[in-house]
Amino acid sequence: MKKIDIILALITGEVTAWFFYGILKNIGIEIKLLYWLLPILFPILAIIGLWICYLLGKKFLWIFQAAKFFLIGVLATLVDLGVLNLLMWISGLALGLAFNVFKGISFLVATFAKYWGNKFWAFEKREREGMGKEITQFYLVTLIGLGINVGVASLIVNTIGPQFAMSPKIWANIGAIIAAFAAALWNFLGYKFLVFKK
Repeated sequence: MKKIDIILALITGEVTAWFFYGILKNIGIEIKLLYWLLPILFPILAIIGLWICYLLGKKFLWIFQAAKFFLIGVLATLVDLGVLNLLMWISGLALGLAFNVFKGISFLVATFAKYWGNKFWAFEKREREGMGKEITQFYLVTLIGLGINVGVASLIVNTIGPQFAMSPKIWANIGAIIAAFAAALWNFLGYKFLVFKK
């Protein structure tokens, strides 16, 4: 593993811990121990996970790429959820058309950082030639991912609706997380085989 892998894993783990804590606090879960435990535990887990995937990636490169893609995706998902929760908190709305608009905005904000992380870190594509075409392909794949993300989230939040006596805010976050996984699968395959192929 390179120093940059360790540094970015630490940063991603740390930022993820703080976003996660903020999201838990916003939905009403506040455990004092988490305030101290998450910022220590998440960076350690990020490095251990990345190191294991690095070892496996010596035989199958895609495993190490997928691990870095995952770390970028976790961070982007938490940015996505952070923006979504901020918009719900500001407006007081967590359902209906407002949720769809908020989910679209939060997804696009998170995508901005994903391009650079995936290009230079996950898929290590350093070339600057043809970046216009590459960016166009990236945003095309991402727009399809946006459709998958918002569609799955809207299906869960607005069509299925809150289940198990959960509040709309908690259910909105569950819908957003499931949608993020569905879009992530599409995005990894699209980025690896279409956008950042070598």
